[in-house]
Amino acid sequence: MREDFLHHIWKYKKFNVLNLKTVNGVRISISSVGQHNLNSGPDFFNAQLKIGVQLWAGNVEIHVNASDWFVHHHEIDKAYDNVILHVVWEHDIDVFRKDNSPLPTLELKSIVSFEALQNYNKLFSKKQKWINCENDFAEVDDFVIKNWLERLYFERLESKFYDIEVLLEQSANNWEAVMFKLLTKNFGLKVNAESFSSLADSFDFSILRKNQFKLLSIEALFYGQSGLLNRNDQDIYVLDLQSEYQFLKKKYKLSEEGVAPLQFFRLRPSNFPTIRLAQLAQLYYRNHNLFSRVMAAKSLEELYQLFSVATSLFWETHYTFNKSSNKLVKVTTREFIDLLIINTIIPLKFCYTKHQGSLANEDILLMMRQLLSEKNKIVNMFNAIKKISNSALESQALLQLKNEYCIKNKCLSCSIGHALVS
Repeated sequence: MREDFLHHIWKYKKFNVLNLKTVNGVRISISSVGQHNLNSGPDFFNAQLKIGVQLWAGNVEIHVNASDWFVHHHEIDKAYDNVILHVVWEHDIDVFRKDNSPLPTLELKSIVSFEALQNYNKLFSKKQKWINCENDFAEVDDFVIKNWLERLYFERLESKFYDIEVLLEQSANNWEAVMFKLLTKNFGLKVNAESFSSLADSFDFSILRKNQFKLLSIEALFYGQSGLLNRNDQDIYVLDLQSEYQFLKKKYKLSEEGVAPLQFFRLRPSNFPTIRLAQLAQLYYRNHNLFSRVMAAKSLEELYQLFSVATSLFWETHYTFNKSSNKLVKVTTREFIDLLIINTIIPLKFCYTKHQGSLANEDILLMMRQLLSEKNKIVNMFNAIKKISNSALESQALLQLKNEYCIKNKCLSCSIGHALVS
């Protein structure tokens, strides 16, 4: 038996409310179950009950066993002085207030709805399953799932909001600098995300701004700080990069220390960090006020045009510094730009408009519904159970659902779990 199930039972009155009595036989009448408290303190605030002939207004505490009151040391915690009813699955011991008067106790195990208990046991059965509701997920009403996924997506955005707030504070409220750090990390994709992030942290954004009018300077800054220019090479382009980086390094007292090594292993050549850094350099060379342009964009097409960038000429015939290849213009694909929009642009837009005292929720929903669903193990597993991810909004929401609810067994805080238990 789980305590969160008992919270659910009390909150939604999933028990026989007629002829309720305390373990001592005193009649209970419920006017209000109170407000569910998800923080420390009693489980429900401001309940309104009639116990015997006395009307009470106060808090309700819920436990699996009555003895948990002492296990949790509530008898010495002032926060529990205003508890008017102790709701338990099993009454295994009497509980007393500080003045030695018995605390009224309601035992649930003999009055809980059989259907609710059956559904609960089914949901939390010990059979090995990918998610607890795997066998019944497909039966949940589409309207319930749709609305829950939308809420989950904004919950995911809120979690990213706090990460952006930290970056904003570190950069003295410089939104352009925050965007650069987020974009750089996401240009590295999953394999090089931390390496690219450490690169962005290795120099102040103002250095990039001061050298943004010369593509060679941006490339030298990126490749030099990444440790890719520590090589013997006779190629004119590489020699120019090395010369430019030595100038920048001396001028700005740069250090490569702390930048994590870049990974090439098991990456498609188009995703090699050398290519992604070249594209990132081109993006900032072409857009000196990138954040403003991104915030002003009203459609996906505007963002596609903004982030569609190619490498410089050298990289048309190279994937690495070591070896030449057949000529190919390497432009950021729409699929790659979609990832930037999902993981950088939309969270930034959400955070920025919130700071401005407005909300762009409808614009965000429109964009996310226009973007194709991401393809990953979690999304594929949910779609195998029930085809529900048709856009990036659903795929992002499903990541939130799996990581923050399913893995943590928070089924009774989930609208899908709630629908199955009720």
